[in-house]
This record gives sequence, structure tokens and C-alpha cells, in this order.
Amino acid sequence: MAKHCAMVQTYTRFGISVKYQACEAQILFNTSKINFFFYMVTGQNLMVSVCCTTYNHKDFIGQAIESFLMQETNFRYEIVIGDDCSTDGTTEIVRSYKEKYPDKIKIIYPEKNRGAHLNTINTIKACEGKYIALCDGDDFWTSPQKLQKQVNFLENNPEYIICCHHTRVIDINNNTLNIEPNPVPLEYTYQDLLVGRQVETKTATVVYHNIPEVHELFQESWYTSCYAADKFFKIFATFNTGRKIYVMPEVMSCYRNHVGGIWSMIRNDARMEMVISDFNLIIRRFRYRGMQKKMLLLLYLKRYILFELGRFRLRKAFDTVKYLL
Repeated sequence: MAKHCAMVQTYTRFGISVKYQACEAQILFNTSKINFFFYMVTGQNLMVSVCCTTYNHKDFIGQAIESFLMQETNFRYEIVIGDDCSTDGTTEIVRSYKEKYPDKIKIIYPEKNRGAHLNTINTIKACEGKYIALCDGDDFWTSPQKLQKQVNFLENNPEYIICCHHTRVIDINNNTLNIEPNPVPLEYTYQDLLVGRQVETKTATVVYHNIPEVHELFQESWYTSCYAADKFFKIFATFNTGRKIYVMPEVMSCYRNHVGGIWSMIRNDARMEMVISDFNLIIRRFRYRGMQKKMLLLLYLKRYILFELGRFRLRKAFDTVKYLL
């Protein structure tokens, strides 16, 4: 993320205003620290912010919002929707929900389309809860107890920074494409995520502790150049906090696989290019040593080197292997 000249920011919560000076890349981090400070000092009980990012999801956004509103909790939560300048009617649908639930829903409108990464960062910046629950506008939750269960777990298990669960993959008509028939509890450490030793969990399953150590990632200029942003988010969160990720043995959301989805529109070769690009970013931006280094080398040799050699990228393959030796 490019840094710009310092600017004075004013942040207000609960009738209290705070001014601070920061470059653009630091604004989210500073806001996160202030949110955390206000939460601890004032004892406000806004427990969860539901962070929903959307762009041209008119056929799906209503189902997503309804799944947020159906949550049964013993705590307050807000719904923060980042609409990235949709042009298909999504904006009007979101506004209609805001009119019905003005105290529950908050909408973030950027001045121009910023893309998925920056829209997510901008929306997270507006989240004020102790925890943040993620969900894209074309996905949705299926259990009314989802937030309560995940918050209960994180409140009672401070050694975990993120709580996820299993999900059901569906098509545009809500037909099931994939589901785990016997979901089991899982947990992952930084090392597990670093070397790809985990079952993928979708964005709509994530609830995490809203603390500055997690949001330091958004100050890193390289973050906006990665492709699998959710993967980097989980790696960084475990790396920077020393905590773990827990996956609950339940299916409580749906991930929609459709033509308009970002990942669905990319051909297989291009996907592999992105995966290898992200792998090279990981080995150059995160710390590891000894056995971790050997495991990363083995991962590259097993999954990626044949793809590189098949496209006559001998130099790139050699450089990656050399870096890991």
C-alpha cells in the first residue's frame, strides 16, 4: 500500500474525539488501536462487527444480510457493509436494509471502486466490535447460533485468535456441490499454515479478535499484491500473535461457486500462477528456520516445480530452490 504525506485524523466514539497524525497506510492500524482502547476503557458491549464486502451481488446480498439479521445472541452486534461502487442494483438493496435497521447496519461507500483488497481493509477500519466476523456479499450463514457459538469459544479460549467452522459449497441455484459429511474439530498453528498443512476454511466462516496485532498486516505494502488475501490474513494473525486457529465441527455457512465469483472466473493455469506467486511471497515475507525451511522446500518440489519447468521458467525455479536451501 503506497504511503502518502502525513495527515491529521479525527476519530470519534461515545462522544469522545481523538486526533492523531498518520500517513494513509497507518490509518487502519491507528483506528484499530483506538477502537481497542475505547472498548477496554469504556466497557462498551458491542461484541461483534459483521464485516460484509460486496460488489455487484444484487442476486445474493439480500440473502447474506438476512443471515446476519437472524443471529440469536446475548450480546450486541453491528453489520458493516462495504459496497465497492456496485452498478447492478446492489447499492439500492443495501440501502433498503439500512432504512429498516438504521441502528444495526452501517454502510461504507468509497468514492471510487477500490478492488477487493482495499474494500475489505476500508470496511474493517469501520468495525468497532471486540470481534470481527467476515462474510462476502455472495455467501451467507446458515445457523442462527453461529456468532454466539464462535464468540463463546473465543471468550473461553484466549490461546486462539481465530475461530472458523466447516462450510457447504453451493452453485448459483443453491444446489450443494460439496459438503463435509462428518465435520471434525481442527486446530492450526502458524507452522501448519506456513507449510500448507490445513483444510481450507472459507471467508464466511471466520470470526477473529479485533486487536492491533492482527491489523498490522494492512500496513505491509506487499499485502495488496497477494492473491489469496484470506490465506495471508490467517498466516499473519497466527504469526504476529502466537495464537492458534480453531475450526468448529459444524457446517454453519454456504460458499457460493458462481460465474461472477472472483476465483471462479480465473482459468486453471492462471490460478496456479497466482498460487506460486503467493508461495514466493510467503517464503520471502515470513520467518522460518530448520525443519520449517525443509518442509517449504519439499512443498515446492511436490506441488509447483513441475509447473514452472513445464513453462521453461528454469531461472525462477532455480531461484526458489536456492532461496530455500
